[in-house]
Amino acid sequence: MFDKSELDEFDKQEMYKIYDKWPEIAREFYQKNIECVNYQNIDHIAFAGMGGSGTIGDVFSSILSKENIHVSVIKGYLLPKTVDANTLVVITSVSGNTIETLTILESAIKNNIKTISFASGGKIEEFCKKNGLKFFKIPKFHSPRASLIPFLYAILNILNSLLPIKKSEVLESILQLEQTRENISFQNLTKNNIALSLAEWINDIPVIYYPFGLQSAAIRFKNSLQENAKIHVFAEDIIETSHNGIVSYEKKSIVKPILIEGVDDYVKTKQRWGVVKDFFNENQIEYKEILSVEGGILSKLINLIYLLDYASIYLAIFRKIDPTPVKSIDFIKKKMDEKNNILE
Repeated sequence: MFDKSELDEFDKQEMYKIYDKWPEIAREFYQKNIECVNYQNIDHIAFAGMGGSGTIGDVFSSILSKENIHVSVIKGYLLPKTVDANTLVVITSVSGNTIETLTILESAIKNNIKTISFASGGKIEEFCKKNGLKFFKIPKFHSPRASLIPFLYAILNILNSLLPIKKSEVLESILQLEQTRENISFQNLTKNNIALSLAEWINDIPVIYYPFGLQSAAIRFKNSLQENAKIHVFAEDIIETSHNGIVSYEKKSIVKPILIEGVDDYVKTKQRWGVVKDFFNENQIEYKEILSVEGGILSKLINLIYLLDYASIYLAIFRKIDPTPVKSIDFIKKKMDEKNNILE
């Protein structure tokens, strides 16, 4: 374990303090008096975003997976062929300068597809104003990954008439965030802190296993560990890995399995978890279980993300690393910008 002085020493830009405010930020942006948007005859929503901004689309894809509205998540430059007059393309870019996302926005306009954009400013704001497009300015809190909450809950607020998500479900998720914080925040740096204990346990290479419904939380955890703790991480669907990845454990391995489970997973998925744990136990493979909270899918996902993101910050501190800088990403962005400028 460590104390708060170490947290302040290595988390130089105080990322953890933004996470500690997540419940209040969620409530503020969900209840903020913002113009709500009502689109008619929409049966397909395509979320376009990369990195921390892309998590937003992943979460909505999960929470709407059992609804009648079709959801696509776009991470790249190309607009899917499935978009049509009944599609709404939702642009999310915390920086407002994500080239892939801006390219999707430009393609959507060329194809007369409805769009709505969320960014803290940048080129996307400029493009939307120039072309008279629907745009909402959401402030960045520290970094794109730490800004998930204001963007997610602002979208829940603004698109409430289009999204089949009850207000009670959203408020439940915020209340649960408050309860989760009591255990995982920096104000509880003890062995009882689930996020801190998970971070202390992680070494070598984590492999995150998840059921399909919790995919967005698992992928987000992978991304946060990579960005904050600067480690290699893998994530695999627990059903699919039973048909391939599990074989990797027949030889001694340095990976550490982390099982992301829903408290009320599908009965067959629960059976699968039990069998996989039996396999790990019989082969003396140490693993860690993380259970979701009870409640709706939004509560499950956002609270898992809260816990797991905090764990990634704590792991950075254990590794004596500042979680904020992402020099490799900055390098690639700079080089891509140079190439784009040459092409222009």
